[in-house]
Amino acid sequence: MSLFDRLSIALEEGHSREVGGLMSDAHFAEAERSTKAAVLIAITDRDEPGVILTQRPNNMRDHPGQVAFPGGKLDEGEDSIAAALREAEEELTLDRSLVRLVGTTDRYQTGTGFDVTPVLGVVPPDLKLSANPQEVEAWFEAPLWLLLDLNSWQEHEVFWRGSMRKYLELHYEGFRIWGVTAAIIANLARRIDAGGLFDAR
Repeated sequence: MSLFDRLSIALEEGHSREVGGLMSDAHFAEAERSTKAAVLIAITDRDEPGVILTQRPNNMRDHPGQVAFPGGKLDEGEDSIAAALREAEEELTLDRSLVRLVGTTDRYQTGTGFDVTPVLGVVPPDLKLSANPQEVEAWFEAPLWLLLDLNSWQEHEVFWRGSMRKYLELHYEGFRIWGVTAAIIANLARRIDAGGLFDAR
């Protein structure tokens, strides 16, 4: 069974049941209205699938220097899928026609006022990607099995905006994956049966 088919089944099954413990920072948001955004979880179609991640430049206004999925705010008239594909193309020259869409998963509310829809897609391996220096400092690929294994993550707490905030963190080849990106991954890991995903190969 192909990776695309396995992911499609796993995502559909995951969203057909109730899942507890999903992470959210909605209670930290100061704005009354959130800004809609979308990110692309681009999974490479190889024997050991990976996830394409970026590191944002340190001079960016929102989340400078952090590891992130390709993505950003929705333009007028866009839906989440169109925005995620456009942003991935703008940030990494990832041709949207090469993305096989699996579907969307749980929206994530950030403490900085963004309502983020993650879009899952399968892409060919070893694409010739080129980072837009205004939006991307670097990009890398992390193993899907590692990201979906909740035992890989360390849990921390920090006092933020008047209360304690829990966050997850994972270090991979010099990159620190944490914050919103880590929370979106953790929520996906609670939806998808990773054991079944990899055992079904």
